Amino acid sequence: MTHTHDLSAIRLAAAIRARELSPVEVADHYLDRIERLNAQVGAYVTVTGERFREEARTAEKQVTEAADPAELPPLLGVPVPIKDLNMVNGVPMTFGSAIFHDLTGFADDNVVVLLRQAGSVLPGKTTTPEFGLPCYTESAVAPAARTPWDLSRSAGGSSGGAAAAVAAGLAPVAQGSDGGGSIRIPSSACGLFGLKPTRGRVSQGPVVPDLFGLSTNGPIARTVRDAALLLDVMARPMPGDLYRAPEADGSFLAHAERPPGRLRIARSREPAVPGAEVHPDCVAAYEDASVLLEELGHDVVELPQVLGPELVPIFETLWGVMATVTPVDPAREHLLQPLTRWLRERGHATSAPELFGAHATLQAALRAAFPVMNEFDAILHPTLARPPVPVGHFHGQEPAENFERQKHFTPFCAPYNVSGQPAVTVPLHWNADGLPIGVMLAGRLGGEGTLLSLAAQLEEARPWIDRKPPIWNE
Repeated sequence: MTHTHDLSAIRLAAAIRARELSPVEVADHYLDRIERLNAQVGAYVTVTGERFREEARTAEKQVTEAADPAELPPLLGVPVPIKDLNMVNGVPMTFGSAIFHDLTGFADDNVVVLLRQAGSVLPGKTTTPEFGLPCYTESAVAPAARTPWDLSRSAGGSSGGAAAAVAAGLAPVAQGSDGGGSIRIPSSACGLFGLKPTRGRVSQGPVVPDLFGLSTNGPIARTVRDAALLLDVMARPMPGDLYRAPEADGSFLAHAERPPGRLRIARSREPAVPGAEVHPDCVAAYEDASVLLEELGHDVVELPQVLGPELVPIFETLWGVMATVTPVDPAREHLLQPLTRWLRERGHATSAPELFGAHATLQAALRAAFPVMNEFDAILHPTLARPPVPVGHFHGQEPAENFERQKHFTPFCAPYNVSGQPAVTVPLHWNADGLPIGVMLAGRLGGEGTLLSLAAQLEEARPWIDRKPPIWNE
């Protein structure tokens, strides 16, 4: 039996346009699943039930009155939750923090505006850790986000709620954001396809500053084509954006629907973080992907080291300063999580010359690295160094140990936030315990189209859409 949540976002949108499914029926279906299952997976911090139904009724009226269904918005009636680091006017927003337990959104982020213009409807806000700083999603304001493949394990972060929602069938797709791996980490832990776009491809404004250019919004989805459609909707430059990605070569969905040709692909499983060890399951996923890429006709070669361990302290400097940017009322500072307080202390202790020196060091490293990386159409890595870890693995530790464990868990993602290159995680492998193990592919600046075409080829060669966690059929 096919349920509404079995449908991809593209198929769901087509069924709504064809009047085979009612947007109100779709909304009710997802609200029922959220009510029954959200407590188990920790996907939503806020459910906007009445607004969701009202937006669905409006979408249904648009379908009924449309003279030509082909002219309807591409996501009309499709539920797309928003991460609780992004503001939605009139909807509570916590930034994953007890500090903001009483804040209501007073504007729409640009990405929210674009998703609404595309016809999507809002089921709610997805959980995130405090200020989106950690690579796991546990906070004082919502239940821990858990991977639906094993509810004792973390969904990752900081878009953990978004990934848990899609993987558990509580949303067809989701918006996430990624400043150090925060789309790719939870997508890998939840068996999904996640895409971090090129710096400047998707607007961060108007509320969140383009600080250092590390973070960007992007899609989390069950299929490559769904992610491509979501990126097409999100990828529009907006006034005031500090960064501008190279012009896209046609629609991203079109790229996902055509073969990539023969590509030159580099690979590396050497983590940049000193002392980080790659788990055998993650090595197996990486090696299997290498073989599959060669079977598909691509040239796979070893990548020389380009961004090494000397850059890790530089990234840590930027991350500490980033932690200071969210304004905190001194009277509420005692409500901060220990890790956040520790990171903010490090950030406040960083002088302006140190910060500019860190930027100069990174720029010099990237000037040396890009001529090497640009020789390749894509670069393959493990997404993570370990399978999904138990809830509390990080959060139960003192801040310094917590942060060290995070670095060892995710040593591959952050370099591509530093460089601004696009990167995807592809769910090609599950280990003997039934846990998803993603592999990461990074591309040239502006090269999302190539990554989407390649990922779609991998999806066709080794489909994952029928792999579903036990909670899926509940």
